[in-house]
Amino acid sequence: MRKFGKVLGIALASLVLLAAALIALFWAPDHDVEQLKARWAPPPSQFVALDGMQIHARDEGPRKATTIVLLHGTSASLHTWEGWAARLRDKYRVVSLDLPGFGLTGPFPDGDYRLVRYLRFLAGFLDRIGAERFVLVGNSFGGFLAWQFALAMPERVDRLVLIDAGGYPSQARSIPVGFRIASIPVVNQIARQVLPRAVVESSARNVYGNPERVTDALVDRYFELTLRAGNRQALGQRVAQIPTGDDAERIRHINTPTLILWGGRDRLVPQEIAGRFHGDIRGSRLVVFNDLGHVPHEEDPGRTAAALEKFLSQQ
Repeated sequence: MRKFGKVLGIALASLVLLAAALIALFWAPDHDVEQLKARWAPPPSQFVALDGMQIHARDEGPRKATTIVLLHGTSASLHTWEGWAARLRDKYRVVSLDLPGFGLTGPFPDGDYRLVRYLRFLAGFLDRIGAERFVLVGNSFGGFLAWQFALAMPERVDRLVLIDAGGYPSQARSIPVGFRIASIPVVNQIARQVLPRAVVESSARNVYGNPERVTDALVDRYFELTLRAGNRQALGQRVAQIPTGDDAERIRHINTPTLILWGGRDRLVPQEIAGRFHGDIRGSRLVVFNDLGHVPHEEDPGRTAAALEKFLSQQ
């Protein structure tokens, strides 16, 4: 028994040393937002004061043109729309922003990430920049917010575009490791200070149809903005406070003209979900890009933006 206790003690000590070594190796404390602005908020970035936050946003193109509002997904930022903005801003007013909890905007000060809070925030932000009626586009979690906003305030949404959007109960075939960590109690607490860059790279490659398109620069962006002070805590809170699929029956009440864009290689929100949106939203149009993944607008902005332009040109 004494020998067993000695062996157990050595094993526990070894585990503690290993854990300490891993923490030291992958230590990644929060970064102050001011440290990140120089690289990630060049012109035309601006910061809009609202609800005790400084909202990182870009407002490009002719002010009197049709307004297109772009909402990113979980752990992303307005940078995911850069390809679309470059193509669209000559003809349209293009508005993108870092949603609270993500990017340079950072967390809601009160820690409230319920759906009603996001909808109230989005309405207030659009009021603040003078966007009264618009085309609302959302990817993943941003798509979930977009269709919920279209139901809550249909008078403001001229057209709706859902890109690999959330809304139905999960049928995920593969979940990025970063998302899994955020949903596991205790582990997500450790992840607030420890974050291997390889975890972020793996997550990015997981959501691309062709992982070879994931560049070092793209991983740098996701990694550094994840480290923005408060974002890792906010991700865990957001995941816990907005259940998946609870409001799916409301989708059939959407009457806004809707375009559904989807990546055929999306393993997080598979193509079957695109079919459900298409079936439940009367008169909707569905375009599937068979070689793209969960963020098709980022993976191939040219083809996906062309589909949007075609939709907007039709009555």
